Amino acid sequence: MAEQRGSHVVVIGDALIDEIRDAAGSRDVVGGAALNVAVGLALLGVPTTLVAMVGDDEDGAAVRAYLERFGVRLVATAAPLGTARATARIAPTGEARYEFNEAAINRSIDFGGEAGEAIAAAPLVIVSCYPFDSDARTDALLGAVDDPGTRLVVDPNPRPALMSDLATFVRNVDRVASAVRLLKIGDEDAELLYGTGLEEAATRLHRGGAALVLATAGRRGAMLLTREGRVEARIAELPGPIVDTIGAGDATLAALTDALLRADQRGADDLDQWSGALQNAMIIAAATCRSEGPLLRLP
Repeated sequence: MAEQRGSHVVVIGDALIDEIRDAAGSRDVVGGAALNVAVGLALLGVPTTLVAMVGDDEDGAAVRAYLERFGVRLVATAAPLGTARATARIAPTGEARYEFNEAAINRSIDFGGEAGEAIAAAPLVIVSCYPFDSDARTDALLGAVDDPGTRLVVDPNPRPALMSDLATFVRNVDRVASAVRLLKIGDEDAELLYGTGLEEAATRLHRGGAALVLATAGRRGAMLLTREGRVEARIAELPGPIVDTIGAGDATLAALTDALLRADQRGADDLDQWSGALQNAMIIAAATCRSEGPLLRLP
């Protein structure tokens, strides 16, 4: 793990057990998009707290031990249905398709007490795989994070199997995106949410108010829209085969969040710096795809 530095951040979202199924069989790994980002940031040297729903069961114990291993502090919301689980079916290309248990589908976050205190003290708050199909839960998130235009980073990470109301999800993503520091959207997200290509969706969100929009396109790389312009980077070519793509987007978001923290510490940023940051994120994503599971990898 990298040496820890300043700028403690909070990540809000899901923590679960991924049951990976492929030609080799089935095995469990700790995962969840928000958890992956939190651990990725810790590996990059950023002190991190994860606010997530975790049960007092065997799976919850595995999640807690994993976070402790990587030095991520957990503020747990009670999980009456137990710890969330996802079944990830891996195609020969390495792409994953997910199914979720009832605990994951009924996920929620308690923003009171210790969670609220951690959020109030953090210079950046990252949200991933949050239930934006609920107006009440979206209101709770926005009520917990003041000054979202300077502090809030959001990856809607829409999953059809977790979504009860697409129209509500889209409306709340647009509402949140109108006042965030950085918003991430993938090519499949753009098609699901807006029925458009990635560039059109990213431009819409940027014009809607998001200061930075990270648009990821899997093997085709990514682009970053900023107030000064845009930068693009191809996915890095590294030795070895792609094992799976689990966690690649989360690793990319962790790398860009780390770059955002560094820009804040410098007190300035420009397109050249963002170009370098995006290229570095594409290297990290490529390395992550060359190992099984969601853990961020450095080449």
